[in-house]
Amino acid sequence: MPALPRDHSREVRMQTRLQAVSGPALKSAIEQRNGSALASFYAPDAILRIMDRNNPPSRPREIHGRAAIAAFWDDICSRAMTHAVDTTLADDGRMAFTQACSYPDGTRVFCISVMETREGQISQQTIVQTWDE
Repeated sequence: MPALPRDHSREVRMQTRLQAVSGPALKSAIEQRNGSALASFYAPDAILRIMDRNNPPSRPREIHGRAAIAAFWDDICSRAMTHAVDTTLADDGRMAFTQACSYPDGTRVFCISVMETREGQISQQTIVQTWDE
């Protein structure tokens, strides 16, 4: 049997690591700063929108696709900070949670996130965040 082209075999390996998103799994991945686990919850064509002071509702930051979202979470999870998921709600095809974060210097961040899911994967997510200045 011939070997799969490199890009295709990488996608196949990535697909086997995908996980269905759930409140407890999401809480665990966020609080343990596990970017790989977080990325595994997203559909290949997912969209992540972020709104904050620098990215207002008229111009939110948009991150498209699992690979770009994985890079985003890798950056966030590499930062020296704590994350605590306070509230998680789930309904048919939707999830929401609140998160409180703290940097070592005492700066705090708070966010609320609303997600749509499709076949156990996050298809769209909107994060609204605010932080100490």
